[in-house]
Amino acid sequence: MTDDATTDAVPGAAEAFGELVDVVARLRRPGGCPWDAEQTHESLVTYLVEEAYELVDAIESGDVAGIREELGDVLYQVLFHADIAAVDEGFDVADVARDTAEKMRSRHPHVFGDAQVSGVDDVVASWDALKKAEKSQRESALDGIPPGLPALALAQKTLQRARKGGLVTPPEASTAAPATEAELGAALLAIVEQAGAHGLDAERALRLAVRDRDAALRAQERAARTAEA
Repeated sequence: MTDDATTDAVPGAAEAFGELVDVVARLRRPGGCPWDAEQTHESLVTYLVEEAYELVDAIESGDVAGIREELGDVLYQVLFHADIAAVDEGFDVADVARDTAEKMRSRHPHVFGDAQVSGVDDVVASWDALKKAEKSQRESALDGIPPGLPALALAQKTLQRARKGGLVTPPEASTAAPATEAELGAALLAIVEQAGAHGLDAERALRLAVRDRDAALRAQERAARTAEA
């Protein structure tokens, strides 16, 4: 056993995990389940998203039994996709686990290395710097944001990246800006209600607005690079 890893942190975990890996493989191999066998990464996207949201719902509602069940469903989706990859794409769940373990070790040098941190702020700053170094081939601070995120999450992630990237993102003029989650929720709900009354799709409208902001921010980055050249 090494200093930076332990195989018995959760007794029985390795055996149980292996059992589930075997179940997934059995279902997808000849003589297994025809439905499972014909699935692809693309065909499973809807199920992956649904299971993730069901887990979120269980967490936010404080349903401990539900969290246990939905964690299992999300894990099953991960193993399902990994098995598809093992058959068709040359990597398997062991590769996924090793890659992730290595990534987490490299991003926590204060735990697995000699780096020193004084608190959470230092940890976050170190994480961001290490992640940026790993993704050094990206041309924009906005690269890597999944466009399929729900519009609100997409908007928040885009603006967060813009701030961290040193881009100017002044807030739109507003009156009586919400100061609490309850006020913000009420304000958002009111906007959605107004959108519905006018036959507008609030999700689509915000997504398009984020797309426009994304384009403007990228243009700002290009202009800055040109000015520095």
